[in-house]
Amino acid sequence: MKAAVTDIAKLAGPEKAAIVLLALGEDHTKIWEALDDEEIKEVSQAMASLGTVSASVVEELLVEFVSGMSSTGAIMGSYEQTQRLLMSFMAPEKVDQLMEEIRGPAGRTMWDKLGNVNEAVLANYLKNEYPQTVAVVLSKVKSDHAARVLACLPEDFALECVTRMLRMEPVQREILDKIEQTLRIEFMSNLARTSKRDSHEMMAEIFNNFDRQTEARFIAALEERNREAAERIRALMFVFEDLSKLDPGGVQTLLRATGKEQLALALKGASDKLREMFFSNMSERASKIMREDMESMGPVRLKDVDQAQVAMVQIAKDLAAKGEIMLAGSGSDDELIY
Repeated sequence: MKAAVTDIAKLAGPEKAAIVLLALGEDHTKIWEALDDEEIKEVSQAMASLGTVSASVVEELLVEFVSGMSSTGAIMGSYEQTQRLLMSFMAPEKVDQLMEEIRGPAGRTMWDKLGNVNEAVLANYLKNEYPQTVAVVLSKVKSDHAARVLACLPEDFALECVTRMLRMEPVQREILDKIEQTLRIEFMSNLARTSKRDSHEMMAEIFNNFDRQTEARFIAALEERNREAAERIRALMFVFEDLSKLDPGGVQTLLRATGKEQLALALKGASDKLREMFFSNMSERASKIMREDMESMGPVRLKDVDQAQVAMVQIAKDLAAKGEIMLAGSGSDDELIY
């Protein structure tokens, strides 16, 4: 859950405007009607990600309206609240388009947004387009991002796109507008819809960052209230012992990315099976030194072991996100985390 906004000095202009408009409610839609599309989009983006705003901040921003607020003295900005407010004065299809853009990649323009789309995802879409269209798209995004996208495309196709980029003349505004519209309708809308996170996945990530005792306490309490939810979260969680499903290449990559002291601390609390798996992927000399380091540590705090194991799991996830290793999820032998 996002921390409550308690410091007015940390708020940007669009966030201040969003708080004022939320406080005014749906009866003041004429204010929205006076804004242009870009301003509505910017304020809506800020509103959708506000979270809870403390009463003191609302009071500082709009003292004369404090008496008209809820008994809690606070307001909540969310996607749902923003959507309801926009629906009171905008056409439903326009609201849907705007909310999809908010949920999608960040960026003021279409090209800014594309720059924040994972290169593999973007390449997977562009490989089905005409090389000339791809050439135009890649010429409009930053060069480092374009390079990563090209590297993900089939080699012959990528070379054809490069050739088109070398010969490309200034693109007519009408053609550029048409490409932007196509990207918005066919790509960005689908991307926004598929990027909505499942609440159980979000909670599984949070639970992954608990220490062992806190995790066990919350899972046990949740089981009493909602056993099905607890089981779904447990199945989605990726814990330290799940590293046993790494292939040898993945283990060695993880070992290279992990500090020796952190590894020794994490392995102090590992099962014999997992510990031996790591040792078997080290050289005989490195394995011997690691065992000696662990013995010389003596007793260690469970909290320190938990922190080291959580850090190793995060390193593994980062490596998986880069495509350097493959992680099998705890819910299924066939489930993969990318």
